[in-house]
Amino acid sequence: MSDAVADDVPLHRTLGLTDAEAARIVELMGREPTDPELVMFSLMWSEHCSYKHSKPLLSGFPTTGPRVVMGPGENAGAVDVGDGLAIVFKVESHNHPSAVEPFQGAATGVGGIVRDIIAVGAKPIALLNSLRFGALDSARSRFLFRRAVEGIGHYGNCIGIPNVGGEVQFDERYEDSCLVNAMCVGVVPQDRILSCAARGVGNRLVLIGNRTGRDGIGGASVLASAELGDDDADKRPSVQVGDPFTERKLIDLCLAMSEAGLLVALQDLGAAGLTSAASEMASRGGVGLSIDLDRVPLREEGMAPGEVLVSESQERMLAIVEPAQMDAVVGMARRHELDATDIGEVTDTGELEALWRGEEVVRIPSLYLTDDVPFCEVPRDPAPAPEAIDLSSVPEPDDLGRAWLALLADPNVASKRWVFEQYDQLVGANTMRRPGGDAGVVRIPGTNRAIAVTLDCAEWLTELNPYDGGVASVLEAARNVACTGAVPIAATDCLNYANPEKGSTGWRLAESIRGMADALTAIGAPIVSGNVSLYNESPRGPIYPTPVVGVVGLLDDASTSIGTAFARRDDAILLIGHGEPRVDASRYLGRCAGSPPPPDPDADAALYRLLATCARERLLASAHDISEGGLAVAVAESAIAGGIGAGVAVPAGRRADEAMFGEGGGRVIASCHPSDVAAVSALAGDGVHVIQIGAVGGDDVIIDAGGSVARVPLHDLARVWEGSIPEALEAQ
Repeated sequence: MSDAVADDVPLHRTLGLTDAEAARIVELMGREPTDPELVMFSLMWSEHCSYKHSKPLLSGFPTTGPRVVMGPGENAGAVDVGDGLAIVFKVESHNHPSAVEPFQGAATGVGGIVRDIIAVGAKPIALLNSLRFGALDSARSRFLFRRAVEGIGHYGNCIGIPNVGGEVQFDERYEDSCLVNAMCVGVVPQDRILSCAARGVGNRLVLIGNRTGRDGIGGASVLASAELGDDDADKRPSVQVGDPFTERKLIDLCLAMSEAGLLVALQDLGAAGLTSAASEMASRGGVGLSIDLDRVPLREEGMAPGEVLVSESQERMLAIVEPAQMDAVVGMARRHELDATDIGEVTDTGELEALWRGEEVVRIPSLYLTDDVPFCEVPRDPAPAPEAIDLSSVPEPDDLGRAWLALLADPNVASKRWVFEQYDQLVGANTMRRPGGDAGVVRIPGTNRAIAVTLDCAEWLTELNPYDGGVASVLEAARNVACTGAVPIAATDCLNYANPEKGSTGWRLAESIRGMADALTAIGAPIVSGNVSLYNESPRGPIYPTPVVGVVGLLDDASTSIGTAFARRDDAILLIGHGEPRVDASRYLGRCAGSPPPPDPDADAALYRLLATCARERLLASAHDISEGGLAVAVAESAIAGGIGAGVAVPAGRRADEAMFGEGGGRVIASCHPSDVAAVSALAGDGVHVIQIGAVGGDDVIIDAGGSVARVPLHDLARVWEGSIPEALEAQ
């Protein structure tokens, strides 16, 4: 980056540092920092790299458990899945870059999260995405949506990793601040897990992969630490440029070097580039690193030392290698058509040193960059408590069937096939349940077991009641995994919020983390990795608080997994779970208003246990979470997936439309052979309600809510549900 600054404006301010932070740097260093050092501090002390607003709150998460092999603090978390294997996973955001340049922003988000997985020594086996954009009647949102999906598909398809699930939502609150969260899952023998901690004085520091250029300078670390404004286009050069074909070679090379035992430690070069990777490796290992910047392979001439240190050029890894292994590492890299360059060594000083043209331009104790960040206590100003919806104020529909079709046409409820058909779902030959159901299911290579994975969030509830929203976000993701028959074993999270120093955002952040922690503890699924993305707002306003949760579940026998589709005519349809439907904050109501009933983690945990037992006993033909759109949408989706009609009858409760379309509680629609209903009920005991409400069959889908009947032909439901998003994109 240029050393030029405006007249009379201190350099630290142009870099985003406050006067107090600049003074703290001088106090720590005992001198004025050099310009490259100041650039390094500005990025490492940014919100994106340091979590200076959120880190004090994250300590409340449960992070340990009998299956946890590696928890937060490394590139990704890892859990034991038997036979000496670990599943490695993490979710991260690439929100601000995607709002500026959606194709490259989303594509490099995929590339970055994949490198977090290979940095642990794992082979990536699945991708997922959580996406949020403005309403589809907006030309800007349609453009961002199309291009981001294209970027995700292009990068993931080129590197050959199946995309098996996720979620997509549309709301005007994301018009100027879209959310693009990417999750990757990998597998690794536990005895080959790599740490990012540098060790071994005299060991070599090796830069592997792409050459370093100016692309991405101040990218993720700066864009993700500031609100977006009207000058977004001016930030386009800060968005990284991805090269998926180089990434594919980098994946293969890193796995080969790990398998050959050539690496002491490995770290991805992500936000803040070489600065972040080197300082984190040094501080994690309690050592120093000396870097000769003249050895760094460059893509373009005339780069300044500060630019080399903070470039976020993609497809690069930093490794610690024993001197005796250098020839093998360089030779293996050449066979993969990649550079592997010795740029420095491990020292015993505890300092990060950098030379430029033979002169020292950086000498900073690495802990100053990573551990001595001036953390901030976020203000916690509560928002007014919401009031429950007065049901009499919600007009009753003249025709329940027409209301049903209208709800299925809502892009937030409708099929997301347009999205996931652009992704390769089967490459690798281990995908067992594709996108479109509650969770993706992927066989663990070389075993008879499988994992179920999903991403979910309850942003409307988090806006209204952040504690309950945090709980519900965890339970919704875990319930989706449980519907496949898997036992939820661990989680990752991506906390997407607005400016924590404004309004009630800090309170919502703290309260939703507290709710998530309580729910994760109740269901026995610790957090092993995660990400925080703040400042997601624009002059138009903030996004909804969006705590995205990724849950991984384990199936001991892959063949027992359950899908969402009704499978056989005459099967019994069961309503399993707890809670009463309410229109508050429902898609049927159509707005974020009301006071939904609080979720119940203990009741949900009992539901998960029942579903897992039923899967092992092969009692259920299908299971599907009741979420957005309520019971009517869940029944329609299972019928559409199976190509078979169905008929169910439920009490009207307070009102027939609320019984059909209301949301809330931990409820599941399942189907089984009529002779197995008694066995399912017996397994449930007193902890979970199991009610037979209908049967599979016919060409229509029929719901009787206390005598009010909606009957719609299955092909009409399917036409509307499948066609909504493509029609919205084509009609404009």
